[in-house]
Amino acid sequence: MQINLLWTGREYYSLENCLVKVEGIGSEITSTIIGFYQQKIYKVEYRIITNPNWETVFFEIISHHNNLTQLIRFESDGKGNWKENGRKNDQFNGCFDVDIPLTPFTNTLPIRRLKLGEHQAQKIQVIYCDILEQQIKPVHQKYTCISNTKYHYENVPNDFEATIEVDQAGLVTDYPSLFVRTAALNTNYR
Repeated sequence: MQINLLWTGREYYSLENCLVKVEGIGSEITSTIIGFYQQKIYKVEYRIITNPNWETVFFEIISHHNNLTQLIRFESDGKGNWKENGRKNDQFNGCFDVDIPLTPFTNTLPIRRLKLGEHQAQKIQVIYCDILEQQIKPVHQKYTCISNTKYHYENVPNDFEATIEVDQAGLVTDYPSLFVRTAALNTNYR
């Protein structure tokens, strides 16, 4: 499967062009987000690689915001152990997913990885990369499967929650007040 997605950001006025390639060995996601926040234009490019179980094994973020260019690179052994920019970082032990709040795509990672049945819930720990605030930290989140196209997402402790709508592939179609998918096309890019 290869799909090209376009999301419009509602809160952080933005447009995202995301390419998702799913193969037997795992997935590769590449994306560019451009937007406007606090009277400044930003550009964020990210690349995520997962293994076949949708566990994140690599991600890289390049951002341009507030007169700064930042490069973040994380690698995992697929067992929740991480290296940040080539150096072991125990702070993120036990994290299997990355959450980049500028994109709805990173919600797909735990949705696909956890494979929750209807009314099942799971609390997880993720690497939270708030690029605009320049914060990277582990945070707890909870996902509850309402149906095969609806998931309830919560920050733990609960300071934010939303019911996210997804398609059959677990890709976000509507994230109330934050993102809406405006296009999805199957592609054959090489």
